Amino acid sequence: MSDAGVSGTGTTGTDATNAGVSGTGTGGTLQDARAALRERQGPGARYDSPQAPARELAWARLGTAYIARCLDDLTDSQLDGPSLLPGWTRRHVVAHVGYNARALSRLVEWAGTGTETPMYASPEQRDAEILRGATLPARALRSLFVHSAAHLDVEWRDLPGPAWDARVRTAQGRVVPARETAWMRAREVWTHAVDLDGGASVRDFPPDLLDALLADVLRAWERRGERVDLTLAPPGAERVVVGTGGPTVTGAPSALVRWLTGRGAHGVTSDSGGLPVVPRWF
Repeated sequence: MSDAGVSGTGTTGTDATNAGVSGTGTGGTLQDARAALRERQGPGARYDSPQAPARELAWARLGTAYIARCLDDLTDSQLDGPSLLPGWTRRHVVAHVGYNARALSRLVEWAGTGTETPMYASPEQRDAEILRGATLPARALRSLFVHSAAHLDVEWRDLPGPAWDARVRTAQGRVVPARETAWMRAREVWTHAVDLDGGASVRDFPPDLLDALLADVLRAWERRGERVDLTLAPPGAERVVVGTGGPTVTGAPSALVRWLTGRGAHGVTSDSGGLPVVPRWF
C-alpha cells in the first residue's frame, strides 16, 4: 500500500508488481520481476524511501482516493450546499483540502532542501486562501484538489530517507519530523470526506485509523493541558480511561471517534445521562 499513488496518478505499486511478474515469462523470483519492472520504467519511476512512514502514507493515499470518490459523487451545483462544518459550504471544504496539500508540500520541500518554507504565511493568509478558493469555478476547484494531491505525493516519493526525520514547523507552531506530514494529511482527507456530507461515514474508516484518530484527539488535549476525565467503552474492546475516569461513554469505535472529533454524537451514550462536554480536537 505504501507504493500506491493517489487517485488518478496511474498504476499502483501492487499492479506494477503484478505486471512485472506476468511480464517475465520465465518463472523467475519476485525480486527478479521487480528489478525487471524498474528497469523498464526507467529512472523517472518514483518509489517511497524505505525510511518513509509506510502505514501513514497508505492511510493518506487511501483517504485521498476515498474523498475523491465522494467529490466525484457530488454535482457542481451540490458543491454550493452546506457542509457539516459551521459556516462552510462544500466548496470551502474542497478548497481547504486542496490548499492543505499544497501547504504540506511546502513542509516536505523544507525537509528536503533545508530552506524554510512554512505551511502558510499567516493564519489570515490561510483563511483568505480558502475563501478565495471557494469562489473558483467548479472545474477549477476539482482540479485544485486533484493536482495538489498529486504534487504532494510526488514530494513524498522524492524525499530522501534521512530527510523524513528533518524537523519542520506546523501551522500550529509544533516542531515535528517531516514524517508527520503523512499523518497530518491522512486525518485531513478522511475527516473532511465526512464533512462533505455526501454519504461518507466514519464507519468506512479502517479500524487501525480509528484507533490512531482517537489517540490523536487525546494527545491534542494533553498538549493543550485540557483536563478531561472520562472512560471510553467500545463494546467488546478494551476501555480507554482518560484522566481519572469519570463518566463512561459507550459506542462503537467509529461513533466514539465521530463524537471526539466534533462530528456528532449519534450512537454514543453516557452512564451519567447526558454526554460530557469535551474540548475541541484542533
